[in-house]
Amino acid sequence: MKLREMIVDGRLAAGSAINEVHLAREMGVSRTPLREALSSLVSEGAIVQIPRRGFFVRELTIEEAQDIYMIRPVLDAEALRLSGLPSKEELQELQELTDALRKSTDVLESIRLDDEWFMAAWRNCPNQALIALIHQFMLKTRRYELAAMSQARIVASSSQSKQKIVDALRKGDLDEACRRMRLSLERGLIPVVEWLESR
Repeated sequence: MKLREMIVDGRLAAGSAINEVHLAREMGVSRTPLREALSSLVSEGAIVQIPRRGFFVRELTIEEAQDIYMIRPVLDAEALRLSGLPSKEELQELQELTDALRKSTDVLESIRLDDEWFMAAWRNCPNQALIALIHQFMLKTRRYELAAMSQARIVASSSQSKQKIVDALRKGDLDEACRRMRLSLERGLIPVVEWLESR
């Protein structure tokens, strides 16, 4: 959904009012499908609707970040456990993505690689409901990541924690890989909270 992308990538800034007339014109759609999309995003929590005032992009808050970031460690680690140990080829793909993330200096590229890495890690998970849930939370965290990951040290830290997961998988230690994944995702909250507190 294009409207969701505009919120996720910051074109519609957190806290901003949504001008339906201008937005419909910019997107090349009528107001009816736009309102349907807005209502859908209200149910996802990306947008809030205030009676007699209209739609607003949800603010980024420490409370929401804490709620979101305490769930991904549980979901992703379980998806990795259910996926089992990766093949030699899959392990090579994870290593290449880790290396690319380490070298990346572009925020959008880093977030794309980060998402790709996780999707590759639990690609073989048989529980599709779990995967769908993780994808929903990936969208929720992306707005925070775009804001906080502008700092190169965060990208570097992310690649280091992923390397430890890859190393554990290479040794055949799935339990340690899952533990490292939980730890990595839990630590992902720290720079987000620091950024929110510094605004």
